[in-house]
Amino acid sequence: MTRKQLVVTAVVVVVVGVLSAVLAYRHGVRRGKLVPSRSWVTTVPADAPCVDINATAPLVGQPGCVTGRILRVYASRNGNTFLDFCTDYKSCPFTSVVFSEDRTKFGDLGALKGRKVELRGLVTEYQGRAEIIIRDQDQIRMAP
Repeated sequence: MTRKQLVVTAVVVVVVGVLSAVLAYRHGVRRGKLVPSRSWVTTVPADAPCVDINATAPLVGQPGCVTGRILRVYASRNGNTFLDFCTDYKSCPFTSVVFSEDRTKFGDLGALKGRKVELRGLVTEYQGRAEIIIRDQDQIRMAP
């Protein structure tokens, strides 16, 4: 191998390694594996003020309460359930998800459609939007 081929090979190996690490990290955050048990519930005080879905960006990375009207409840093919707060979920500033492994903890999530709710938990960023991963039914309550 020439020196140039060695350098190119080394660069490719480093890039693949970095991309793999980033994807593994994002997967762990998305699945909640990097969040201590029940911390998404216990770290948000019950009387904490809630912010509208359009004002969630400053909360990313910290526990918070978000309020909005659920316009659609969508169950994906892999069993994850998304609570959509905008008519076009792709341009919505906030999203929330109940992963398939936690789905049995909840009753009929479809009954939330059209209801104004408060969601409490760790606000993370996923695909450029604020998100709360809902793992326990205590994280959802009807808004006044």
